[in-house]
Amino acid sequence: MAKKEPIELSEYEKQRQANIAQRDNLLKQLALDARSAGLGPKPVSKPPSKPTNSHKRTAPAARVKEEILPRRTSSRLAGLTADSEVAKRKAEDEYVAVQEAAKAKRQRFSGDLNLSDAVVGGKNWDKSENFLLDVVNRGAKPYDRTFGEMEVRETSNKELRSLREKMSGLELYDGFEPSRIKITPERIYSLGFHPIVEKPLVFAGDKMGNLGIFDASQQSASMKSETKVKEEEEEADEAYDPSITSFHLHTRTISSFQFSPINASHLYTCSYDSSLRLLDLNASTSTEIYAPEDSSLDEPISGVEVDPSNPHMLYFSRLDGHVGRTDTRSKETDIWELSEKKIGGFSLHPGNPHFVATASLDRFMRVWDLRKLGGAKGARLPALVGEHESRLSVSHAAFNSAGQVATASYDDTIKIHTFEGMRNWSSGHKLSAKEMEPSSIIRHNNQTGRWVTILRAQWQLYPSDSVQRFCIGNMNRFVDIYTSKGEQLAQLGGDGITAVPAVAQFHPSNDWVAAGTASGKLCLWM
Repeated sequence: MAKKEPIELSEYEKQRQANIAQRDNLLKQLALDARSAGLGPKPVSKPPSKPTNSHKRTAPAARVKEEILPRRTSSRLAGLTADSEVAKRKAEDEYVAVQEAAKAKRQRFSGDLNLSDAVVGGKNWDKSENFLLDVVNRGAKPYDRTFGEMEVRETSNKELRSLREKMSGLELYDGFEPSRIKITPERIYSLGFHPIVEKPLVFAGDKMGNLGIFDASQQSASMKSETKVKEEEEEADEAYDPSITSFHLHTRTISSFQFSPINASHLYTCSYDSSLRLLDLNASTSTEIYAPEDSSLDEPISGVEVDPSNPHMLYFSRLDGHVGRTDTRSKETDIWELSEKKIGGFSLHPGNPHFVATASLDRFMRVWDLRKLGGAKGARLPALVGEHESRLSVSHAAFNSAGQVATASYDDTIKIHTFEGMRNWSSGHKLSAKEMEPSSIIRHNNQTGRWVTILRAQWQLYPSDSVQRFCIGNMNRFVDIYTSKGEQLAQLGGDGITAVPAVAQFHPSNDWVAAGTASGKLCLWM
């Protein structure tokens, strides 16, 4: 087949194609110039194609644990050539340094730590004021004495030494071992002596509302047969138990009780069951004196005291921060809210009962004057004389006849506040913060924990030698006795005490001390 010869274009056609080519080149050049200047249209992105199975859920991508990488640095600024051996070694060194720092954070401390350096949160640590300073000494150390014969012998003051010898000379009751005198079935919360001076008659209230009575003038079988000295009777003594009388007066804890100042056969008791009762020992009856009108209300009562100037007037404190008074004849009752938190204990001034001291969970000990009531009708409150704040909650406040208040608190202190001339104070008298400061502070382990009754300082009401003193339980299974100046007089103990004698109390006038334990056992020194 013959090859076709190309058709020769005319001059006109050649000129037309040349013009077309020139125009195309010009348009391309204009488009490039406009795009470089940012004036051209943006290229249209291609819409993503829809998946064929859009209704199917794709499996979640596996999470890859990120590896800690070294912080990137500029090799150019460091003067290193890219991909050089020096740059590679530098990157490897940075990676190793980061790995070592991360490992060090997880490494345990092997050396000593100074708490000033270990404190977090940007707070400063003052060793002289920290609350952990005595933490080692707070734990109970059974039978470890902190006061004894050596301290008595080394006393240079003759009067103080004589008083220490007198109180340290009290001996543990030998009629029965403390482990055999189970005065109440459950833990003892309140304890006291009958005011009779002829014989020691001890009363105790426990957790379940039982009131136990023990006559310490009774003798055991071994004491009765001491002159006969017979082995058979000594063996029989092992099964001989003391005579104890117990009554179930309340349905819950008997938190406190007090004898009437005008009738020694009348005993007023209060309980967490929200009631006050009068036990008449002669009539053998127990009568309800006060309780909420609505029997469904739960208003536990923590303390009760009788007004010595008006024995028909009873004062009581509640765990919800209220203090009240009720007249046993007219049944009229006044209630005041003296704290937003629990009031663990209160006390009337024995000589001026219009002054009341309260101790509460809000860390304050307060003194009130009942002669002046202020505030709106329906919310009238006694006048506040003054208040003192402790570092932790205050468990109890007790007045003595000299106008001093002893408190025990969870900051491991016993504080004695001295208020002079209270009988001359006018209604509405105020004390400054400085005047409310304690005159004596005693370091004392008050960390009772859950199973031991709270420790309370209790004054002897009418000391025979006019020396004001109080007793308080000791976690090392002793009972401590102090003067109003904070001087320790004795640390009472003895064989057979197997638990902390937490609830301690003086006889009103005789030098007898009784204390109860969490197991309902009684310890007695005379």
